[in-house]
Amino acid sequence: MLDIVFSHSYYYKFDLKQWKNKTPYPPLGTIYAASYLREHGYSVGLFDTNLLDDPKTIEPYLEKHNPRTFVIYDDGFNYLTKMCLTTMREAAFEMIKIAKERHCHVIVCSSDSTDHYEKYLDSGADFVIQGEGEITLKELVTALDQNTDTSLIQGIVFKDNGEIIKNPSRTVLKKLDELPLPAWDLVDIESYRDIWESHGNAFTLNIATTRGCPYKCNWCAKPIYGNRYNSHSPEYITKHIKHLVETYHVSRFWMCDDIFGLKPNWVQEFNTHLKKEALSISYYIQSRVDLLLKEDTIDALAESGLHEVWVGAESGSQSILDGMDKGITVSQIYKATRLLKAKDIRVAFFIQFGYLNETKEDIDKTIKMIKTLIPDNLGISVSYPLPGTKFYEKVKDDLKLKTNWTDSDDLAMLFQGTFNSRFYKKLHRYVHKEYRKSQAKLNFKKILKAPFSLTKPELRSIILYAYYAPFALFDKMILKNMEHKYV
Repeated sequence: MLDIVFSHSYYYKFDLKQWKNKTPYPPLGTIYAASYLREHGYSVGLFDTNLLDDPKTIEPYLEKHNPRTFVIYDDGFNYLTKMCLTTMREAAFEMIKIAKERHCHVIVCSSDSTDHYEKYLDSGADFVIQGEGEITLKELVTALDQNTDTSLIQGIVFKDNGEIIKNPSRTVLKKLDELPLPAWDLVDIESYRDIWESHGNAFTLNIATTRGCPYKCNWCAKPIYGNRYNSHSPEYITKHIKHLVETYHVSRFWMCDDIFGLKPNWVQEFNTHLKKEALSISYYIQSRVDLLLKEDTIDALAESGLHEVWVGAESGSQSILDGMDKGITVSQIYKATRLLKAKDIRVAFFIQFGYLNETKEDIDKTIKMIKTLIPDNLGISVSYPLPGTKFYEKVKDDLKLKTNWTDSDDLAMLFQGTFNSRFYKKLHRYVHKEYRKSQAKLNFKKILKAPFSLTKPELRSIILYAYYAPFALFDKMILKNMEHKYV
């Protein structure tokens, strides 16, 4: 018998776009919470849903371990959970039902339950934890075990005689190094490794060095870790990396922070500690172009093993960036991209179409930026209104028939933008084709300079130019017609 069974509601197989990538990550936020409760004397288990295909598979696990408490604790470090995809919500409801049938206390902590706690309580959850959950969860589980009053615990939402009670929020955890290392031993690491390696990908594990983000992009929600920035020390993260290297023989990491290395001199100290421990790693991060341009940040990142950086470029139009309260300039995107490439660091762009008042000229500027800078990777989406943001407040009256995407490839416009969903889905495909054409042209220039230096993927991109070119032209013609027909 276990005191607590932890699970989460992200199923990669329910999100076909993500499952197709074959690069799944363990639920980091979930195993942080499990580790924290275990450190405080509770026996815990993990029912990891990431690689499964049916919520009903939890039934035999609960029957075997017969926990007093069942916790759906989503991985708040996985940005996909912020999107509150309806397929994952339905899976959570199914697991809640199964756990309640076994008379478990059911507690939920996730972005979606933070935004829509009434739906989870109506589906049978006893408590919803708002925001960062470890300390609140420990207090709540202790009170339930000791049969003492839970009604005054900060950070929870619950029902009392049919009325929903929302308690005051809890102060965030500032000293992150007080947390034990995540309970990696609860994860079947080899099942993850097999998926990565069987599809030709270098096995990678996820690490969070911080919690929160202090920037105020008006479309970005922070339902779990908030509009703040607290950081683990470089020593803690180096210790974490060393544990994973020695225990699981992995040397490639995804630093899944919203913003990596914002604290002054953190990156430089991290580089020093890695050298002290003789740890040679490769990693990739998310960052901001203005941050990357500070002092010797890029040099320190390159020295410490940075392989790729994803930046929120969002748009090649300054008016759109300003409208988003992004706080960067188009010229900074150009400058940072070129400096990173000069250090042989791969650069990837997050691009967002469909923001309020976007014009065809704004779209053209973004496409021009992509074709000029030719990032090494590209993620394209359309603006997505998340509860709690200024952007959401501006468009919430449009959110009537549909308020969430089904999966991350949905790309539906949930509000009235300049163009409709059909236009933006076609634009998404057109821009990818133009991007691939630009990559092919760049690689063709490389082959002229150094014929034997080209890699197989680069050679393949040249060959595929013959496919992308005519289809891109065809898509462009369709988009031109749609500009007038579907506005």
